[in-house]
Amino acid sequence: MKWLFGVIVFVLDVWAIASIINTNETIGKKILWILLIAILPVVGFIIWWFAGPKPNYSV
Repeated sequence: MKWLFGVIVFVLDVWAIASIINTNETIGKKILWILLIAILPVVGFIIWWFAGPKPNYSV
C-alpha cells in the first residue's frame, strides 16, 4: 500500500507543477514553487494548495 501513496503524491505534484507553469507569475517565482514541491513533495503540495499561485484558465 505504500506504493499507492507514492503514486498519489506523484500525480498531485505533477498536477501542481503543471498548474504553476500556467500562472502569470514571474519565472523566478515559478521556479521557487516548483523547487519547493520537488524537494518537499507532500508539504510543498499542501503549502502550494493554500498559498501558491493559481493557474489562469482562459476560455
